Amino acid sequence: MSKLSIIIPVYCNEDTLMCCYQDVKERVLSKIEEYELILVDDGSVDHSWDIMSHIAEEDTKVKLIRLSRNFGSHAACLAGLSLAEGDCATIKAADLQEESELILEMYASWKRGNQVVLAVRSDREEGVFQKWFANMYYWLVRKLALKNMPPKGFDCYLIDRKVIEVLKLLDERNSAITLQILWAGFRTDFVYYVRKAREVGTSKWTLAKKVKLVVDSLVSFSFAPIRFMTIVGGMSFIISILWAFLLIVEKLLGGIPVTGWTTLMVMQLFSSGLIMFTLGILGEYIWRSMDAARNRPVYIVDEIVTGEKKTETFEKDIV
Repeated sequence: MSKLSIIIPVYCNEDTLMCCYQDVKERVLSKIEEYELILVDDGSVDHSWDIMSHIAEEDTKVKLIRLSRNFGSHAACLAGLSLAEGDCATIKAADLQEESELILEMYASWKRGNQVVLAVRSDREEGVFQKWFANMYYWLVRKLALKNMPPKGFDCYLIDRKVIEVLKLLDERNSAITLQILWAGFRTDFVYYVRKAREVGTSKWTLAKKVKLVVDSLVSFSFAPIRFMTIVGGMSFIISILWAFLLIVEKLLGGIPVTGWTTLMVMQLFSSGLIMFTLGILGEYIWRSMDAARNRPVYIVDEIVTGEKKTETFEKDIV
């Protein structure tokens, strides 16, 4: 009999966590015989861990992971997958914006032989700016990185044990687990849903985190930034050669006035800005290379709670 692992990353979700657990228990767990529920505390600074501990005391099929600090959603999902024992695993957000029944739909698709099942958004009940930013991000990913990204993206998914093992082997930093799943290229199916507006609590998904996701996605899965630098550098070189040729001709013909401050200043500002911009792109690659060379763990586990042995504490659990 197949076993399903349900992983819920938690970061300051004290307002929605208990409701999320009760919703999953009523709509999903009651209809599945073999399962485990893994809650991953990604360095929450509220009472999320206390609520998670209470849930684990009431349900022996609940496992808890507490990270030493906030490492981000990518690391929290990997931590949950590293503890998962199921034949397949799904990631569910704790913000109540996805219907729990999606898990049953994805699980049924997995039973039909699909190794990756993506819950794709058909629409979003969110603000105009949020929709625009999300659509722009997925458009960029489709055009510059992974062409198999669904047009409106996904956050919730279910993956087979084979895919889990591949993700654990990749061990990448500054990446996105959703893009890693697409990159792996296993047999994929889709289920569709409407992402609901958040009714309880506030989102911790800040603009800075969104921008970092865009940069990580393009730098990790696309050569477009480097190709862009090559094209811009080549065009600048050609323009500078033509400009120098025209200046020489004009000088020989005696057409250059004594004053040329405006032209020189415009060219200087343009070339300096271009150089700094391209150096910034190079810096993104260099920093990521240095971060990978340091070989630091993607995350550090502070505590694990399971049904069999309630508490295990590690000073440094490198996975």
